[in-house]
Amino acid sequence: MAIYSLFLISGQTVALLLGRLYYDKGGKSKWLGTLVQLVAFPLLLPYYIIIIMSSAPKNPINGVHSKQPSTLILSSVYVSLGLLVAGDCFLFSIGLMYLPVSTYSLICSSQLAFNAFFSFFLNGQKFTPFIVNSLVLLTISSILLVVQTEHSVFAVSKGKYVIGFTCTIAASAGYGLVHSLTQLAFRRVLKRETFTVVMDMIVYQSLVATSATVVGLFASGEWRGLSTEMEEFELGKVSYLMTLIWTAIMWQVFAIGCVGLIFEASSLFSNAISVLGLPVIPVLAVIIFHDKLGAIKVISMVLAIWGFLSYLYQQYLDDFMKPKAEDRNCNEDSNASPPAPP
Repeated sequence: MAIYSLFLISGQTVALLLGRLYYDKGGKSKWLGTLVQLVAFPLLLPYYIIIIMSSAPKNPINGVHSKQPSTLILSSVYVSLGLLVAGDCFLFSIGLMYLPVSTYSLICSSQLAFNAFFSFFLNGQKFTPFIVNSLVLLTISSILLVVQTEHSVFAVSKGKYVIGFTCTIAASAGYGLVHSLTQLAFRRVLKRETFTVVMDMIVYQSLVATSATVVGLFASGEWRGLSTEMEEFELGKVSYLMTLIWTAIMWQVFAIGCVGLIFEASSLFSNAISVLGLPVIPVLAVIIFHDKLGAIKVISMVLAIWGFLSYLYQQYLDDFMKPKAEDRNCNEDSNASPPAPP
């Protein structure tokens, strides 16, 4: 669990910083910024094979061995989620292009609130006082960033800042929706959550998302400017290629940590760890990109961490109370059983 968490947090942190570096040093393509988030998914295949050979599959959800859904249903699930992921990554790219990475990462912490909101309607998530507290804190944390007046040292107009903020909020909402829909698909369609099924979901979903992004890259005409973009990149051609390659690799390191935590714990826990790592980025952005970490950002960071801890504590209570409830039900069943004959 610790290794998977380290992979998730380090992969996410480095990938976001490299993504900001790409735009900061002359990168202009939103579709290329989207593609590097997805295109390296084949790197997961050796990991997939190794884990399948070295570990037994996880028990099906609710212990029920269900009939495998048809190819048409599976294809519909993978295609619909893949297209949502592609659109979501595109919105994230726009946000990263127009916002300081410190502001961007703090806004992204709202994905946990969106995940809880959509889970309420799709997965039967209960709104306890701790969950409500978390939603309020994460919402206020994002709202504070709307009224801030301190920007990064790179030039950005107010209009572009608003576009970046809106796209990042929309992307965070989409990320929460994708998590909730994925959980719904596991329980209602696939009806099991073995490692194989989880990896199938990640690989096929990424394949669809990558294909859609490639179509967008060529349809938009941005591909024509990539050679010029590489020539004009401030750090040189080699650094341009290395930035894109390592961004793609680190997103897959993030994906390995994400999949591992889904397999070992749950998709909800994986998302929570992802949000936990986001406040690390503003601190590094101050050192690397000289972003201004003013009072509003500090307050926003504190509120985001507080909201995360409130959310995590509720998950701890749920996991702590569940075994007690199961033991209570077992005792009630045994007390209700008729006595054995002498």
